[in-house]
Amino acid sequence: MTILDGRRVAEKVVAAAAADIATLARAPGLATVLVGDDPASEIYVRNKRRRCVAAGIRDLHRRFGADVTQDELAAAIRALGDDPGVTGILLQLPLPPHLDADALVSLIPPDKDVDGLTETNAGRLALGRPGLSPCTPLGVLELLDAHGIALAGAEAVVVGRSNLVGKPMAQLLLRRHATVTVCHSRTRDLAAVCRRADVLIVAAGIPGLITAEAVKPGATVVDVGIHRTPDGLRGDVDFDAVRAVAGAITPVPGGVGPMTIAMLLANTVAAARRTAGR
Repeated sequence: MTILDGRRVAEKVVAAAAADIATLARAPGLATVLVGDDPASEIYVRNKRRRCVAAGIRDLHRRFGADVTQDELAAAIRALGDDPGVTGILLQLPLPPHLDADALVSLIPPDKDVDGLTETNAGRLALGRPGLSPCTPLGVLELLDAHGIALAGAEAVVVGRSNLVGKPMAQLLLRRHATVTVCHSRTRDLAAVCRRADVLIVAAGIPGLITAEAVKPGATVVDVGIHRTPDGLRGDVDFDAVRAVAGAITPVPGGVGPMTIAMLLANTVAAARRTAGR
């Protein structure tokens, strides 16, 4: 059984991004936008900023109080979009409930959309055209490739259909010639569907959802979930039980999480090249 080491692969991705940044005429400028004081979001943004700065990306962070209005935040995002010194924009989600996240994301220019969440980038992904894709699904692919996991012809099952992970993950797997099934809350006999998978990617947001009974012997299992529990961090997969069945599995923490931040750096470099070309 193989542990898919996200930390090791992420370091290689970050090193490659830093080398690319050194070749640019001007370092990319990433504007992370944080609203309110959600502790988890603060940690995520702090970690993203730290890794980006270490790689040579200019930190153009913007922070707003939880009482910021839709119009105020929309104006700030438009200004960042118009600023040629800003080559990437990341709006940290979730937002306070009085704000319309979809409307605000739509204001980010697609070529500065380092989270790959705009309708334009989603359409580019669905049509197989060049664009910026969400960091977590990209990180999953990078991790699988680094460990030599074959995708062409494989049966892949994605548990979860979010716009951030599940849907783009399915599209990226289709690009790689996998046969893809997407499961969700209405899926009948989830365990039976999951047992068909050569590659099982779980992004359901439910701690311990996938048990050993849902995994085909020898399958590759990628756990995107991360939850803080009284017993520490855990994922959507019952790691201790599933590792006895799987051929390869990601740990939590240390699997997909580091890859997400690493692919943010890669996307930030790609966005800088796209905006420079335009």
